[in-house]
Amino acid sequence: MGGILFGTESFGYSVSYLDSQANSSQYFLGAEGYLAFLNKPETKTIVDMFEQFSVPSTLSGAPTLVDPEDVIVSLNEWDDSSLLYLIASSLELSWTLKNPTEKAQLLPKFIANIEADYDLIIIDCAPTESILTTAAYRSSRYVFVPVKPEFLATIGLPLLARSFSEFMLRHQDRKIEIAGIIFNDMRRSNTPPEQVMSCREVEAIAEDHGWPVFKNPAHHSDSYAAGSRAGTPIFSTSYARDYVVGEFQKVAEEFLKVVGLK
Repeated sequence: MGGILFGTESFGYSVSYLDSQANSSQYFLGAEGYLAFLNKPETKTIVDMFEQFSVPSTLSGAPTLVDPEDVIVSLNEWDDSSLLYLIASSLELSWTLKNPTEKAQLLPKFIANIEADYDLIIIDCAPTESILTTAAYRSSRYVFVPVKPEFLATIGLPLLARSFSEFMLRHQDRKIEIAGIIFNDMRRSNTPPEQVMSCREVEAIAEDHGWPVFKNPAHHSDSYAAGSRAGTPIFSTSYARDYVVGEFQKVAEEFLKVVGLK
């Protein structure tokens, strides 16, 4: 699932990752770029934000607030002059889950200090519920759920519904909604019966809960994997077919319309 907030004072887009596997961080930085990033002594990730009040050592002294400039990395300027920034994740995020006490409040406080500088902040989450999920809920206005049409997705959605409902009961002052389910990795043609059946089941669950489903799915494309290695978006990947780029563009436009940026 992913949550987003958007500000109005710049043309910047920020992406923050709450997945300890850091797959999305690796995509944006590229395979080699991500390893090089982690090997820099000065590198800080989302882990440092969650652990800024951990017990200090004799070397570190008293805990200090993390400076946003130390964890936000500028990635690139696109052709339309918009800017993309990243708060990367790392495997060490799994240590945060071993001592989660009062850490969920740190992310919304951090975002509150920077949100006015960005038009859009996207939080990419792991598929399993944890303190990180709560942190994302507390930081977000909208929740979007990418779903791969398979049997496991049908099992997982009711768990998401329960998680979201419990959060809303505990935080009735929060303004947050599930704004869309996005089918991901769909077969473009000769769709397997399992995908067809799973889509119908997901749509039925979504209708029961009043969740919208995106009209445009993200179809399977080998160019996505190629972009992951190179650290480039699919529309800049070599040999990406025009219709593939167009399909992803439609998903993006639908997303931006939902959040009021188009």
